Amino acid sequence: MGRSLVQALAEAPQWRLAGAVASSASAALGLPVPGDAVGSTVRVTADARAALREATVAIDFSLPQAVASHAEACADAGVPLLVGATGLDGDSVRRLEACAERIAVVLAPNTSVGVNVMIDLAARAARALDASFDIEIHEAHHRMKRDAPSGTALALGAAVAEARGTSLEAAGIYAREGATGPRPAGAIGFSVVRAGDIVGEHTVLFAGEGERIEITHRAGDRMGFARGALRAAQWLAGRAPGLYRMRDVLGLTPPA
Repeated sequence: MGRSLVQALAEAPQWRLAGAVASSASAALGLPVPGDAVGSTVRVTADARAALREATVAIDFSLPQAVASHAEACADAGVPLLVGATGLDGDSVRRLEACAERIAVVLAPNTSVGVNVMIDLAARAARALDASFDIEIHEAHHRMKRDAPSGTALALGAAVAEARGTSLEAAGIYAREGATGPRPAGAIGFSVVRAGDIVGEHTVLFAGEGERIEITHRAGDRMGFARGALRAAQWLAGRAPGLYRMRDVLGLTPPA
């Protein structure tokens, strides 16, 4: 995603790369950022605070265990933050919430504009279709993805659960094996594929008696995520402190 963001920056002349952070074990430390503007002096560092010195907005697609410390560095520097990483634990979310009292933070399990429109459509469908329609969420990603279900699948699940007047904690079913018996009423099922170089595919299935509706998004490359992240960054610049979502960035209102 870092390389995709740099590529997207080339399409957005109003932005320039101010810093780039990698882990302390990265072989890229001290090297120029691949694909950055000709003549750029930006080099990869493990010091997030140093990378933020000239930044207007920060974008974090790192590993979940690094997100909270990055957010705290942003809060200390007064730099708004977009978090595109997934798999955050409860402690990381609490630390992000604390940072959002000082800076604007967008928490975005998926920064694709198309995916976030899909989440909005799925919530509207769940509200309109009664409980006789079963809901299943299927997602597929590349073999190297570390968390399952994906953050996007969980966001879809949370959106349809809320539209049905329940919670994902109450309705989610994440595994089926053996003699599971009939499907529980109101369940939201998940299935996961990890294979090859699949960038990302998500489908929400509403299955009723004699009919079904499928809402699907397929990503062909990572540039949609990068362009959406820059759109969120533009929105974040100068924003008041608070914890926001991509629906805020895109002006998507919850279904009535």
